[in-house]
Amino acid sequence: MFILIFEQLMKMFFIMLLAFMCYRIKLVNQEGNRSVSNLLLLVVNPMVILTVYQTDYDPELVRGLLLVFAAAALTHILGVFVVTILIRPKSGPDYAIERYNAMYSNCAFIGIPLINSVLGDTGVFYLTAYMVVFNLFTWTHGVVLMEKKCSLKSLKEGLLSPMFIATILAVVLFFVQFKIPGVLLDSMTYVADMNTPLAMMVAGFSVAQADLAKMLRNIRLYAVCAVKLLLMPLLFLPFLMLMQLPQTVSLTALIATACPSAATGTMLAIRYKQNYTYSSEIFALSTVLSVAAIPVVVMIAERLL
Repeated sequence: MFILIFEQLMKMFFIMLLAFMCYRIKLVNQEGNRSVSNLLLLVVNPMVILTVYQTDYDPELVRGLLLVFAAAALTHILGVFVVTILIRPKSGPDYAIERYNAMYSNCAFIGIPLINSVLGDTGVFYLTAYMVVFNLFTWTHGVVLMEKKCSLKSLKEGLLSPMFIATILAVVLFFVQFKIPGVLLDSMTYVADMNTPLAMMVAGFSVAQADLAKMLRNIRLYAVCAVKLLLMPLLFLPFLMLMQLPQTVSLTALIATACPSAATGTMLAIRYKQNYTYSSEIFALSTVLSVAAIPVVVMIAERLL
């Protein structure tokens, strides 16, 4: 499993490196970065959710899907409490960035190819339930974090966002078994396939603006990564043991939780004019460290579940 994870992360790293070089040679500027980020958040991500739910109804799959829904809701609620307790406002002006990156995982961009290589199509289908919960929390709690205040305006924006609407619509279409016409679905799938490459490029554009030497010397970054990669999944593990879920369901939820910080954090930071460079630094470092962290977490889980 270590080799599978390492190979997948290396593929993503090379895409991010390409984007890094494009920004450094001024092929792309910050305005281009912002445009690609908005395209990914508001168009490509909704297409991913809509297309993955265009599958045939199966009672056993639905049962597993609902169990992952429950597990994902639990880990996100747990995450809100953990990051609120551990990362306080007095820690610095970017505490909201740290909270978001310590809690939310790259369950789509890294989770989909990673789980597909380990658990196959069934694991990917179950992962979509985790992605739905992730998106529901991101566009409510995550938006509140980025704006550093809880307001009806921010919550309304989240609830009316393309991602939130697409999530609800995708679930409804699945349960009523409405099939999108083939030609339209193929076009949507082409757009959805840009998900991982564009996410890695946005991260690469943002990292290119950072002082890498300073980043690697920042102890605070390693602390945030430790919370995301080790503390969060290991705190979640006892709850999975108590729930006694099927192994495929448990491993799907655990791997999704153990993924590095979400690339969405950088995109939201750009959108809400927060410190996106710092967010991309956490994302980049956590992605590299996850090569060692995820196999360790999964190895522990396989022995205990």
